[in-house]
Amino acid sequence: MTLIRSHTAPRKPTPRFACLVSTAAVLLALAGAPVAADEGVVEGAVEGAVDTSVSPFEKDDVDRAVDRAIDFLLRQQKDNGAIHDRGHDTTMTSLSLMAMASVGIQPSDPDRKGKAMARALDFVLSEQQQEKDGYFGKKDGSRMYGHGITTLMLTEMLGMGATEEQDQRIHQRCQKGIDLILSAQKVGKSVNAQGGWRYTPGSSDSDLSASVWQLMALRSAKNDGLQVPADAIEQAVEYLKRSYSAPLDRNGLPRTDKPGGFCYEPGKRHASFTMTAAGLLAMQVCGEYESPLVQGAADYLLARPPKWNERFCLYGTYYYAQGMYQRGGDHSATARQFVQKLLLEKQEGDGSWLASRGEERNVGKVYCTSMAVLSLSVKYHYLPIYQK
Repeated sequence: MTLIRSHTAPRKPTPRFACLVSTAAVLLALAGAPVAADEGVVEGAVEGAVDTSVSPFEKDDVDRAVDRAIDFLLRQQKDNGAIHDRGHDTTMTSLSLMAMASVGIQPSDPDRKGKAMARALDFVLSEQQQEKDGYFGKKDGSRMYGHGITTLMLTEMLGMGATEEQDQRIHQRCQKGIDLILSAQKVGKSVNAQGGWRYTPGSSDSDLSASVWQLMALRSAKNDGLQVPADAIEQAVEYLKRSYSAPLDRNGLPRTDKPGGFCYEPGKRHASFTMTAAGLLAMQVCGEYESPLVQGAADYLLARPPKWNERFCLYGTYYYAQGMYQRGGDHSATARQFVQKLLLEKQEGDGSWLASRGEERNVGKVYCTSMAVLSLSVKYHYLPIYQK
């Protein structure tokens, strides 16, 4: 379902109990390293899964964990409104804003959470955070990963500003960010890399990790009615398809019935958990719900859920939770139970999460906590980009 929104009228999410069932890419930008393929297969049902049969009118373990996580994020807010703990202030603030919005908090809310969110938005919207060409990834060093995250956040916040003036600034900054994404896609590239993005606006190659953030920002912006040519999204989807691990025939169908996944770059044949989860969500966000590539990726992930000690666990879990929810049925139910069990066990006493592996651990608790909240937010699904 395509959700059309106006950027002039705030969206009012339904209360938490009325909902049935809604990034680590920054660390890849910092490390400049591809996502490693995971190994091992987990079979069978999830043991000790969280009981989801509680009354929808009462807070359950997930609600309480999310409340504690949001309180942690709010305690990290600086005097200038930014929310971060280890740098990359624009991108970390944007991830925090997405996390808060994903559980129903709005900048227009009169309580302390809403006011904190409005201050955080003002920080991201300040002129010094965005270059004249629209680029968000230079000042805080997050490159195109951070640019895609921040632009996606702004497209999701259109119409949700605390004031009309703030809404106008969201619209202006957002369109400039989208224009930068579109111009970066047009840079001359090899056939395999066409339609995608990589580390900087002028990159002449592409990778799936950077591309997914830009694609989701474009899809969300198009839903908002911003200026996004249809062929830009079509070219990005074709790039996604070239990143599938199984060879495709002339009709774009896999040449094997074995479940396949997505790879960091086109032409590879070794899928990874993280890239498969990212590709699954991106394909569905673009309306490719019944694609055999989507079916293959979902089946691949059903047998390979996230493991806490693997590289980029929180990054992959975010895409896994959202992508499997979109798939529905057994894929959604199994993933939701698995994600809840995994994350609830790993939440720290202060309400935060901190990954066990260096690449994510070094980015900090604000990043890890925001990604965990976004993973758990499938219970609420307030953010339109993640709605079916």
